[in-house]
Amino acid sequence: MALDNPAFSRNSAFSQQGAQSVAQDVSAQQLQAMYDQPATLPDREVMTVENTVAKTAGAFGVLVVFAAAGWMITPAAPWVFWVASLVGFVLALVNIFKKEPSPALILAYAAAQGVFLGGISLMFETQWSGIVAQAVIGTLAVVGVTLALFATGKIRASKRATKVFLIAMVGYLVFSLVNVILMWTGVNDDPWGLRGVEIAGIPLGLIIGVLVILLGAYSLVLDFDMIQQGVRNRAPKKYGWTGAFGIMVTVIWLYLEILRFLAIARD
Repeated sequence: MALDNPAFSRNSAFSQQGAQSVAQDVSAQQLQAMYDQPATLPDREVMTVENTVAKTAGAFGVLVVFAAAGWMITPAAPWVFWVASLVGFVLALVNIFKKEPSPALILAYAAAQGVFLGGISLMFETQWSGIVAQAVIGTLAVVGVTLALFATGKIRASKRATKVFLIAMVGYLVFSLVNVILMWTGVNDDPWGLRGVEIAGIPLGLIIGVLVILLGAYSLVLDFDMIQQGVRNRAPKKYGWTGAFGIMVTVIWLYLEILRFLAIARD
């Protein structure tokens, strides 16, 4: 299961980037749908931080359970986690474009992505011992710091920052697409593609990786801001699932980017 094949670069992170970019583009529509709902809902039927946290915890619980299953299944059937990646990507798009959140589809997305993450994590761990623990710690650190800064009001989403974020995401998607094409056509035979090109002795993948992790952190800010606005405007409780889904997409993307960043560094 060596990673000389650049499948990770070609499939997993690229699909996550696509899902994340689309998610941010339609977030305004989701928020508008929340605000169009009647404002006379009883307290037990409105979105709160507490019920959104509970839904998020439940979704991540499903993710972890199926990640463990993917870790165990991959040695005997390595194709399973690639199938799970495709299923997860399709479910991500379905959930993004649904007018109203579907708990069943969001949990199905969590399960599919869990199998994929378990498989890809095992492949990385096989080649770089200890890298999964490092990636998990790094992801938790980014999420924790971002949440703390948002909760204390030190960082907020703004129109200008969001515009820069969307432009940067489009640029990163274009870079990833070009990189995939160059690797598929054999123009670049480096296992990491253009990310393996060195600038002043530093792989381009490390430079881009830092910027992408910052993009992931701001994406979390957008997710937190969406939840905050939904709670403030007394959106129906079901939209807590929208917040949970958004956070899950971002955290999975962050984990994959950090995993790749560490692998390039250790290479």
